[in-house]
Order: sequence, then structure tokens, then C-alpha cells
Amino acid sequence: MYAFLFIPARVALASDTTHFLERCAKIQWSLMIAVYCVSHAPALLMLSIPGFEGENIKLVLFMMIVVQISDVLQYVFGKLWGKCAIVPKLSPNKTVEGFVGGILSASLIGAALFWVTPFSPVAAFFISLLITLLGFAGGLCMLAIKRDRGVKDFGVMLGGHGGMMDRIDSMCFAAPVFFHVVRYFYS
Repeated sequence: MYAFLFIPARVALASDTTHFLERCAKIQWSLMIAVYCVSHAPALLMLSIPGFEGENIKLVLFMMIVVQISDVLQYVFGKLWGKCAIVPKLSPNKTVEGFVGGILSASLIGAALFWVTPFSPVAAFFISLLITLLGFAGGLCMLAIKRDRGVKDFGVMLGGHGGMMDRIDSMCFAAPVFFHVVRYFYS
């Protein structure tokens, strides 16, 4: 919160009011995504979950596996059976068929992985469903940012796969909600 107050104050002190709101918003949104949201993944390690002490790394892995496999399965289902684009102007390759197939399959995989978490199989399914839906929303928002900026990828660190933010874009929305679900219901 202090960064969100400091940034506009610092920009105002520079006495440059040209695109003031736009410049501040860009910096704040970048911090929100790249720092605040993503930092919820390692924050899972600090939770105290009765009967799950010292096992929190499994929660990070569970979240990463479920969200990333959802991305992969959405792509696969979309390529195999995709006909109806969800947001054709943003990404004509993201289809309803890919979305439904990927989300449901990844949620079932999450349910099957319940044993590495403090969740029951049913809870693991619904938590997986929630984080895959949020992962999809995060991926779309990050794609919209790239389209707005006129870039294909956020970086070139991973040859042929863009930068690190291109790999974790879906985690940006999933991590904070997953953290809070675990914190409020299991800690």
C-alpha cells in the first residue's frame, strides 16, 4: 500500500504532469501483478496449517501444476476440437472447447492430487476449478497488456517461449486467491 502512495507522490514531486495518471497507473499495475500478486505463491510457505507442518511447498507445487496443466490442456483441447473463439479480437486461438476441456481436466487432476494437500478430494476439485478459472482470467489480462503494448512476449529469456512473465501470467491471478482460500479455510 505504501508503494501505491509513494509512486504518485514521487511523480508529482518531479513537477511533470504530462500523462500523470497514466504513468502512475502503469507503474502501480506493474507492481500489483509482478510483485504483489506473484508474491502470494511463496507466501504459502509461511502459513501454519495444523497437521501439515513442513509440507507447505506441496501447496506451491499443487497450485503451479494445476494452473500450468490447465494452460496446456486448454491449448490441446482447443487445437483438437476448438471452433468457437472466446475473445476473437484478443486471441482467436482461445476457444470455448479448449477452455471447458482444459479447466475441467485440470480440475480433475487437482482432485486426484488431493493427497499432497490438506484438502479433501472434493475440496481439491473446487479449489482447482477456482484457480484454473483465475489462471485463465490472468492469462487473458496479461495478453491484453501485450496487445496494448504491441509486443508478442514480455521478454526473450526462455527461447521460443518469451520471458518469465509469459510463463507465469496465469499464476498472477490464481496465486493471491489460492493463498487466501488456504489461509482462511485451512490455517
